[in-house]
Amino acid sequence: MEALEELERVQNRVLQRIASLEVSLLPQRFADTLSVSSPAQISGTNGDTEARLSAILRANNVSDFAFKRVPFDYYDWPIEARREILGAPSIHHLCKSIVLVNTQAPSNVTDCSERNNSKYYIVVVQYTARFNAETVKNFIYTLNNGKIPKKKFNLRLAPEEISQKLTGYEHNGVTCIGMKTDIPVILDEAIVKLDSNFFWLGGGEIDLKLGIRTSEFINFVKPFTVSCSGT
Repeated sequence: MEALEELERVQNRVLQRIASLEVSLLPQRFADTLSVSSPAQISGTNGDTEARLSAILRANNVSDFAFKRVPFDYYDWPIEARREILGAPSIHHLCKSIVLVNTQAPSNVTDCSERNNSKYYIVVVQYTARFNAETVKNFIYTLNNGKIPKKKFNLRLAPEEISQKLTGYEHNGVTCIGMKTDIPVILDEAIVKLDSNFFWLGGGEIDLKLGIRTSEFINFVKPFTVSCSGT
């Protein structure tokens, strides 16, 4: 049964790729009016995530945002091609959300109830940047005024199953909007400094991306802004 289901998924991916190629061969004036939907979109099962997150954003006074469906093989594309399909000003405007776990947290720190000393954090960082967990560790240590020994902070990438359980989103679809758990958010300072005051991140599904006004994101999410990456 599992083999049949996997075969069906492969067939659907092949059919969608053929459809994408067919659209790309059309004259530009026709291709611009068409979009290729995945089998899940055709069946009507998608769209709920976009509607739910849109409602959350609007309810929190976020008005400048956009969702974009991307091809199923989006992550196989060069980053410049991904930038182009999103219409981002540069590749540096493409960002991701990663869940971190403090593996050395005291035994009484088991959840996200204490924003300044949480078991988990979610960091928004550029794809083009090199994330530096040590700077986040030092930031949280300072945030607690040195009252907690530095050895009690060791931020590491959370296992994928933990990330999905906490956020409700699977790998490559993670966003810090509408998560199952209210995880404290850390926004890399480099994103704040980007031109255009707008950036792209995951939209809750692997093939759904969210573009949002940086200032509105900050007003709503109220993240810690930390310089936590290099190039």
